[in-house]
Amino acid sequence: MAVSYNKLWKLLIDRKMKKNDLIASAGLSRTTMAKLGHDEHVTTETLTKICRALKVDIGDIMEVIQDEQA
Repeated sequence: MAVSYNKLWKLLIDRKMKKNDLIASAGLSRTTMAKLGHDEHVTTETLTKICRALKVDIGDIMEVIQDEQA
């Protein structure tokens, strides 16, 4: 199973926010932002910080992608 944060990037674009704005408002580190940029797993605490800063639900910033079975 993989995760995608494409919804987060679209939300930032829609709100005319830059990644640095999110880092400042959510109290994230640059390392965490890099992990998000590579669709890597981050802690639930990190996702909660982002949701609080943007006033959204977790489903508004990420999605779980099911592995295809052959």
